[in-house]
Amino acid sequence: MPTINDVARAAGVSPSTVSYVLSGRRPISAQTRERVQAAIAELGFHPHAGARALASSKTNVLALVAPLRLDVNVPVIMQFATAVVTASRTHNHDVLLLTKDEGTAGLERVANSTMVDALILMDVEREDVRLPALRRLKQPSVLIGLPNDPLGIACVDLDFAAAAGEALRHLAWHGHRKIALVGPSPAVYRRGTTYAERFLTGFTEASESLGLRTLAHPCEPDVEGVRACLDDIDAQLPGATALVVHNEESLRPLLDLLRARGKRVPEDISIVAICPRDVAINMPLPLTSVDIPAHDVGGLAVETAMRLLDGRSIESVRLLPPTLVERESCSPPR
Repeated sequence: MPTINDVARAAGVSPSTVSYVLSGRRPISAQTRERVQAAIAELGFHPHAGARALASSKTNVLALVAPLRLDVNVPVIMQFATAVVTASRTHNHDVLLLTKDEGTAGLERVANSTMVDALILMDVEREDVRLPALRRLKQPSVLIGLPNDPLGIACVDLDFAAAAGEALRHLAWHGHRKIALVGPSPAVYRRGTTYAERFLTGFTEASESLGLRTLAHPCEPDVEGVRACLDDIDAQLPGATALVVHNEESLRPLLDLLRARGKRVPEDISIVAICPRDVAINMPLPLTSVDIPAHDVGGLAVETAMRLLDGRSIESVRLLPPTLVERESCSPPR
């Protein structure tokens, strides 16, 4: 492999001049810069990433912290990760993916080793233990989520409270008055995961303002968990004519169990799902849904990190408005 000395000899300059052209830390004449760049192209020289980082104090790497806990939906998490990677490449950055649930230890290890320029964090909790550590780091951080106290840290996400209101208003427009929420697993609520809490708050507030009879129920996303959830809904809100499902993994067993119980969608019960578009349209019946815009949220997180690195102004909290798409799972109640 060619070295910086090979480039210097080919361009007729010193190795330090090649280094300055690469780092931009000293002014170099246009003619000299062109000779060096031509030599780099001719030899196929690729500077070592560590050397670039030392020279420029930048690594061109972002950390994405996405703990893969037992109760997270990995395919949805990977949609966010893909969005972050794609957006980062447009800014000439790579992504270091951290999936181990290790609290602040992993953050401090990565930040103190100067491996990354900025951090993007997912699975944010109400009283997230990582926040004090993030405020101490020299690298900027962006949360995909909204904790109770986001002071000093940028946050981006879907407006989950508004998403709940959008779903209920749509069902109320169809004439439904008794509506149940099939929520995430109990563990998600116990951890204080903010997207689930914000959605539940929005659901409760919209229900009150619309004068609806509603029930919110957590749901384990396997067949037995969904069966127990539906049994409880039948017992506690008999005659419910619609479901809001904020639990992507429960959708398929939910549809299977409703069919086994002789309940047709949407003739006997309507459904609004809160999920990525591809999940909604690939169900046995294309579902009316409020999209979880992983592409937009991931891209916004990266753009916010880039603005922070460039010293540009940002909105400290950006919540994207929800979009509901009508498909085939909603109709007026019988």
